[in-house]
Order: sequence, then C-alpha cells, then structure tokens
Amino acid sequence: MNQKTDFKRIVKEMARKAKESSYRVAQLSTDIKNKALSEMAEDLEKNQNWLIEENQKDLGAGERASLSSAMMDRLKLTPAVIHEMAEALRAVASLPDPVGEVLKMWKRPNGLVVGRMRIPLGVIGIIYESRPDVTSDAAGLCLKSGNSVILRGGSEAFHSNQAIGQILRKALLKTGIPEEAIHVFPHTDREAILEMLQREGEIDLIIPRGGEELIRFVTTHSKIPVIKHYKGVCHIFVDESADPEMAIRICLNAKVQRPGVCNSMETLLVHEKIAETFLPRIAEALQKEKVELRGCPRTREVLPKIKEATEEDWFQEYLDLILSIRVVKGIEEAMEHIATYGSLHTESILTSDYQNAQRFLREVNSSCVLVNASTRFSDGFELGLGSEIGISTTKLHAFGPMGLEELTTTKFIVYGEGQIRT
Repeated sequence: MNQKTDFKRIVKEMARKAKESSYRVAQLSTDIKNKALSEMAEDLEKNQNWLIEENQKDLGAGERASLSSAMMDRLKLTPAVIHEMAEALRAVASLPDPVGEVLKMWKRPNGLVVGRMRIPLGVIGIIYESRPDVTSDAAGLCLKSGNSVILRGGSEAFHSNQAIGQILRKALLKTGIPEEAIHVFPHTDREAILEMLQREGEIDLIIPRGGEELIRFVTTHSKIPVIKHYKGVCHIFVDESADPEMAIRICLNAKVQRPGVCNSMETLLVHEKIAETFLPRIAEALQKEKVELRGCPRTREVLPKIKEATEEDWFQEYLDLILSIRVVKGIEEAMEHIATYGSLHTESILTSDYQNAQRFLREVNSSCVLVNASTRFSDGFELGLGSEIGISTTKLHAFGPMGLEELTTTKFIVYGEGQIRT
C-alpha cells in the first residue's frame, strides 16, 4: 500500500468516526459537557510536567530548524501557559450552552408558531500551526457547542499536540463521552491535509489557523466550506483629541506586548495636528523597546532618522518589532487608509471626540473595532467568549473572533395544530 493510499484510509476512517460521534455529542446534556471540560482542565494541570517534557522535544527541533522568535514564542508551553489552557476550558464550561437555544419565535396568520433553534455544525476540521494551546481551546469549544473535532496541528508542535490530545481524550472517557469526539491527527505529512480537505461528506467546516501561506493553501484545495482570515494588518488611529499619555500606553501595548500575533498593531495613523508633539514621544517609547519604525514623508519630517515606508509596508503583517507610521489629515483619511490597506481584522481609534468615536465604529468595516483600547483585545477570551476557535474576516456565517455561538447554526422549528397548506 503506498503512502497516499494509506493517508486516504486513515483520514477516511478518522472522519467517519468523528461523524458518528458527532450525533452523540450533539445530544449531550450541558452538565455532562461541563463535567468533561472540568476534567480536561484538571488533567492538563495534573500532567503539567509531562506536557513540558514533550514540548521540549518540539522546542529543540524548532531551534535546530531555526524557527523565528515569534514561532518559538507561540510554540512554548510553560506552567503559566498550561494554567491558562486549563482556565480557558473552565471559562468555556461556565458559559451558557448555545445548543438548543431558541432565538426567537413568531406567529403566522394561519396559527403556525415559527422559531429558530441553535444546533451544532457537526464535525469541525481545524488545521493550525505552532500553538499547542489551540489543541485544548478548539477541543473545548467544539465539545461545548456539540461538535466533534479533527485537529491537525503543525509538525513543529507534533509532540505537544499529541500529548494534549491524549489527555483530553482520556478525560472524555471518564464522563462517558466517546473519545472519537476529539481526534488529533497522528501524522505531520501535508498529504494528510489534502485528504482532510476532500472529506466533504463527513467534515462540515474547516478552520485554518496560521500564516497566510497555510490559509491560502487550505482555501485553494478544500471542497469543504472554510472560515478564514489571511492576515492581521491592524491599525490604531490617534485622533487630535486623544489623551497623549493614554495613547502612548495603548500603542506600546498593541505593538510590543506580543508582536508575533495577528492582533498586534502593524500601522499607526496619527492626526496631523498632533504629529509634531506626539510622534517624538511615541517614537522614543517604541524605540526603547527596539521597535524599528518606518514612516511616510510627513512622519519623516518629524522623525528624520527613521526608515521610509514603502507602498508595500502599508500591506505588511510584520509579526515582529516593526511598525509603519503615517500622518493623516483627520478621521476621513485614516478610514480611507484602513479601507485601502486593511485586512478586515482589528482597528482602534484613540479619541476624546464622541462623534469621531461613533463614526469610526459605524464606518470602519473590520471584524473588531475599538475605541480607546489596544488591538490586543481582539481575542475570544478577552471579549468574553471563553476562548476562540479562530478569527474570521469573511462575513458569511461568522465575522471576528469565533466562540461557541459561531460553532452553531440555526434550524427552523414550527408548531402547528393541524394546519395544511392551500
């Protein structure tokens, strides 16, 4: 049997088992799901030392492969990260169960009572890179929303993902849930991804999480609907009325706190009326944190020592300590820039002007828009979703960070009293 045929068999069998288990998972009570999530959280913390040992294998391989500092940061499991993984599962357990929720009901002239009820999607396939915490986050969200899940992590996190998967599946068995509700793919070959993407009869939705190259590969080859975002070119616009101290604090957080993630700021837009005073202060603060600055001509008039920003820079998701800066005439030009160069991910306005804040919220067409807050808050956990399964910048089905409700759809339910159509 050649390798390609073997992958076909393996993926087909995995998808079949996931589909079969999805019918049972969809019927689980809230109490059973919450108990399983609590077991999963507890077992992750109990097995902390083993998880770190397995993670060290991946970190060592990453160093030998010269992975970027951003990738290594995402890859690393520490006691704090494992605790956060466990807390995310507990947070999901504490959230209302969306399955079976009736959103609204209305009565027709013929007496029929019509409503819409939330139901699970079925089987979710998740393809992701480097971050092993995605394994537990995604499994927890899928379980609570009544879905089975097939997880295909990146080769750089293979040992970590396998260990996490073993722990989660054992926790399911403790609560009488079929372990086939969670699958962690046991191979790193890209051929497995191609086979997954052909299983449209068993897998209902694909969610890729990772770099633009991965997401475009998945989108190109999938027969299954794909929820995606290609990149996060996130902007902060500092309006003329912004509190400068607050603005410096927020901009530093958005760029420096964790530059290798998709909700970090990549472009700073500054109102021309405050450019002379604000730019030197924010530049000094950023450069102390070793951020490389690239600016438009008007920015370089104030900061002549920084690099010139090219047209390509405005489109860049650096995922690094690099920031593009542009001086704009006002909110109109700021929003035009975002519309031209943005990726529909996350944008923030820093302002004391209520009208400008409301305009920005209404007119900026991104999946998460903030006022006087860091772009780093565009995150499922921070927004109260428990955790997130990904971020969508496509508007069909979901837009923005995806939590429990975004892993369900709705069906119509109808109560009658013998009505027939004439």
